Amino acid sequence: MVISKAPGAYIFLGNEIGKKQDEVDRIRKKIAGTALEETVFYAGETPAVDIADTILNRSLFADSHLFIIKRAEQIEKKEDIALFETCINSENSGFTIIFLSDGNKLAAGLEDLVSKENRIIFYEMFENEKDRWVRALFKREGRNIEQDGIDAILELVENNTEALRRECSRLMLFLQPGRPIRAQDVEQWLSHSREESAFTLFSRIAAGDLSKSLESLHSLLAAKESAQSILSGLAWCFRKLESYLALLEKGEAGSFELKKIGLSSPKARDDYAAAARRYSIAAAEACLALTAECDILLRSPAAALEDILMDRYILALFNAGAA
Repeated sequence: MVISKAPGAYIFLGNEIGKKQDEVDRIRKKIAGTALEETVFYAGETPAVDIADTILNRSLFADSHLFIIKRAEQIEKKEDIALFETCINSENSGFTIIFLSDGNKLAAGLEDLVSKENRIIFYEMFENEKDRWVRALFKREGRNIEQDGIDAILELVENNTEALRRECSRLMLFLQPGRPIRAQDVEQWLSHSREESAFTLFSRIAAGDLSKSLESLHSLLAAKESAQSILSGLAWCFRKLESYLALLEKGEAGSFELKKIGLSSPKARDDYAAAARRYSIAAAEACLALTAECDILLRSPAAALEDILMDRYILALFNAGAA
């Protein structure tokens, strides 16, 4: 069977949420007419047959139609992929579909429906890129930030440009212009007012508070934070914990060495010191293996039990620390 790859279909993957959202916004502006109708679906919550029915029977009163399908990694069944093939190849296309996922791969049959040039993976920035990105953001707004302030932001905010842009903008609203922003300013405003994230979840895991950890997890899932994004953030924390434990083992956990691995603020150091009391290097490695295992399970047919799988994952992390 020859598959027609429609120019109005896109697949955007990866956990660099900010750049991914920028590309969605660019397409939205490109296709917007006098009456743009936009609909967002979450695969796994809305059946594929209902999504396809909505697309094929869309309103005739809008000039443009944009359908965004999040958590597209959950579209795996051949019959579901066939439904989207019918939508994309319908004679009266007149609409745009964007499949989104925080992972780096979708079912092969689904990816085959979209032309290669319309499939993009948005990877996280490297450490040196994040530093430059934050400094440039403040500079564009006419604000000056010191290096320790940048270090504190990168410790307290998730590793994607959407979260960085949101938290930096809040910080600039809170603080008076005219003086450099320092680490203590960042910690005062962001650590006490920030929303739940994978990093606040790690902080609760480090403290050994199972009840608060599960509460934080459920808040994230209820806010439509993808499980893959949570796993990615926690994996980043446990890799950093490995580096911290290695420094402790060598007796080299001085201020300079901690800063080199991205631990500058007192809050971050307190979190990792607490985690070090519960986890050995072997336990941290076990937590990374559990994270990879959970990621695989979430991409399997058992993904319908996402909440249960994530609860079990958090419990397993606590058990690893107690071992």
